[in-house]
Amino acid sequence: MNKFIGVSLLTLAGVCFLWAPKARTAANDEAEIRQMLDRWAKAFRAKDVNGVMSIYEPGDALVAYDVVPPLQYNGFEAYKKDYQEFFDQFQGPIGIEYPNVTVIAGDTVAFSRGLERITGTLKNGQKMDAWVRFTECYRKTKGHWLAIHDHISVPADFDTGKAMLNLKP
Repeated sequence: MNKFIGVSLLTLAGVCFLWAPKARTAANDEAEIRQMLDRWAKAFRAKDVNGVMSIYEPGDALVAYDVVPPLQYNGFEAYKKDYQEFFDQFQGPIGIEYPNVTVIAGDTVAFSRGLERITGTLKNGQKMDAWVRFTECYRKTKGHWLAIHDHISVPADFDTGKAMLNLKP
């Protein structure tokens, strides 16, 4: 009888384990954010503003600090306009790479940071090859991550007051 109860409990535990929902872990969340960044990069290269914006939370919660004025972009629509204006400056595809991105994920908030290289040809024929710094913050909404904050920057030379766009890692 004890053997029967033991086997029954083990069987029940096995069935519960197989049917239990997969636990969310920091590794799962990090992987989801990295996949989101890859989707963003694919859309960025194609100058697909709607694809780029698909990773951002709609509405007014989104705040972005970009390397171009104004001082801050408030809301989804303002940032979408900024991206469109950026894409409109280029002829042909835009290159984007971000080696060595760090992703840190908690239960409901996360962030990524790293260096990002942007390459392409502007409509005036000038070649662009610049490295920028980025930090992106995310909030888990309805079980999925969406970006709610971007910060893009470059170092500045305080003696000349100019951005230093020629630095390389």
